[in-house]
Amino acid sequence: MAPDRGAFESDCPGGAGACRVGRTPPLAPTLHVPSSLEFALGITLVPPASPARELLTVSAARAGLRVVDGMEAAALVLVDLTAPGNGPALRAVLDSPRASHITLVALVEPTEQGFAAAEPLRPADVIAVPVSPHELVFRLQRAAGRHLEREGQERGQEDLALLLELTADYAETSDVEALLHGVTRRLAEKLDIARATLVMLGRNADEGVIVAASDDPALKDLRIELSRYPEIREVMRTGRPVVMDEAPTHPLLGDLERRAVAARGIHAIAALPLPIRGQVRGVLLLRAAGRRRTFTAREIDFLTTVAHATAVALRNASVLQSVRGQTEAEKTARLAAEEQAASFKPYQLFFAHVSEGVAILDDKASVLSLNPSGAAMLELPATEARGRHLHQVTQPLDDGVLMELVTAASRGESRSGVDVEVRTGAGRRLTLSMSAAPLRDEDAATILSFRDVTDARKLEDELRQTKDFLERLIDSSVDAIIAADLKGRIILFNKGAEALCGYTAQEAMANLTVEQLYQPGVARKIMATLRGSEHGGKGRMALTREELVHRSGERVPVNMTASLVYEGGREVFSVGIFTDMRDRMKLERKLSDVETRLEESEKSAVIVALAGTAAHELNQPLTSVMGYAELLKRKLKEEDFAWKPVDIIYREAERMAEIVRKIGKITRYETKAYMGEQQILDLDKATSHEE
Repeated sequence: MAPDRGAFESDCPGGAGACRVGRTPPLAPTLHVPSSLEFALGITLVPPASPARELLTVSAARAGLRVVDGMEAAALVLVDLTAPGNGPALRAVLDSPRASHITLVALVEPTEQGFAAAEPLRPADVIAVPVSPHELVFRLQRAAGRHLEREGQERGQEDLALLLELTADYAETSDVEALLHGVTRRLAEKLDIARATLVMLGRNADEGVIVAASDDPALKDLRIELSRYPEIREVMRTGRPVVMDEAPTHPLLGDLERRAVAARGIHAIAALPLPIRGQVRGVLLLRAAGRRRTFTAREIDFLTTVAHATAVALRNASVLQSVRGQTEAEKTARLAAEEQAASFKPYQLFFAHVSEGVAILDDKASVLSLNPSGAAMLELPATEARGRHLHQVTQPLDDGVLMELVTAASRGESRSGVDVEVRTGAGRRLTLSMSAAPLRDEDAATILSFRDVTDARKLEDELRQTKDFLERLIDSSVDAIIAADLKGRIILFNKGAEALCGYTAQEAMANLTVEQLYQPGVARKIMATLRGSEHGGKGRMALTREELVHRSGERVPVNMTASLVYEGGREVFSVGIFTDMRDRMKLERKLSDVETRLEESEKSAVIVALAGTAAHELNQPLTSVMGYAELLKRKLKEEDFAWKPVDIIYREAERMAEIVRKIGKITRYETKAYMGEQQILDLDKATSHEE
């Protein structure tokens, strides 16, 4: 008769909790979320009597933090280096056992000495006073994020270390029962939970067998009725993890189970499937009590990985065999392993002479054989590698990539060319290009080949960085840079070319030839010039003026230089650099107009000055001529023969005086035709504006 759930809670994997039934485990989050979600991160002030306490109290609440006294409950410390007497309090912080687990934020004077004082502390952030509440809230939130990120990384490293330790134990330990108890005990200690239990399914669907419990090394082979454990039945039905929060009220549990869970102070339960050959053959059951209220997504992901590793270890283990009533399985498995090792000898002889590293793995990813090239590459003797888990042999920086490769091979899939960063036995970091494939389906063996591509990947990275730099340099150029192959197809069209020609780079490289950017025949003329030696030498063309054709049809004047690029003496492509001359030509035209107007102005000034001088010089003798002519006219009578000539002299002198008057009024340069193409000054137009 199986015990009921209430009586079994103290001895078996019971407990239920608020259930996230059938939830697919999410990807591991970047930041670790504390298990006790009801408590915010604590922050303390050093020194405690700092004037910044009131500001911290207001800002911490807005940043989602709680102000605490002392280091015990603090995750962050705000160090006020501006407060008098901060030395002893600061030394107490640095000497505290928790110093390596806290994140420092420093308040400093905005001076060189103030920032220098903060440097030895290596704080996560430095804030100059005075600081506004808004800035302090922002800085504290950022420091809290960094603290959580660092904590998450540390937790991830701890998870990986424990997983590697468990995997190694699975591969090397022969006492399976002691091993399984050790696994549950370590999980319970790591997660700070009340109990971790392994339950295997019995011969029928209503029966389960406890094979290990974290709090009782003697508890094993205890049969239970699964009808009293709905969380286990749900895992069996869906094949997916079940996480139940707030267990005493969860609808998946019946009234009896809820009362039993509440009586024992259980807050949450997690049940993870143990899949063996595609079927759920067991469950890893965990229950949280006390301060722990729930299981985080990261923890469920980690537990799922542990459950899968445990399932692999249990595949042919004696515990599973005993549940099925197969007492001779251990002996059979040993004989099969010996037969398997013998069958690999022909492969070992062949792989001993290949230059690539080759390892043969069993179904637990332990090394059965490692060829000499692989041993030399990993700087590890082949005899030491044999029997050890692949993680221990390669020490990968990203174990997920490596295990996915091996897992795919165990499913019958082949993968090749996967880069994995590893550490050798001597501590050197290598990048290995790995390939994995199933060796024989019936024994799930895997062949793993790898070669050292460290130098090649470094060279690829350097070439990629150089390429990116040159592309950025070309794109940042104001001048247009256009390159084309020998058939005229455009292979480079930078941002300057887009602005100059009106095409996008994609349009130019997909639909244009370089001839379409010039007037007809110009492209061929330029290529002929490049192949000659008269304009800068063979393969080069000195600065010259040409016109490009804009997308709109506009002719764009440019200054250009061009060259041919050779490879092994053979022409590969041509490249041209073009400077837009439109703005410069407009400026040149404006300068030319100004020069023309200046010349006209200077010419007018000379003429005006000359006219003024001529008028001044002619006026004096002309006045004398007119005066004497007038005296003669007065002395003569009209009937005298001399009167008429004198009158003519007088009138012509008056006309000359009028001409001299006009010459004196010249203010601009105006001409008219005189004889043939000869031009003379037009006095009427030159003085008309004065009229």
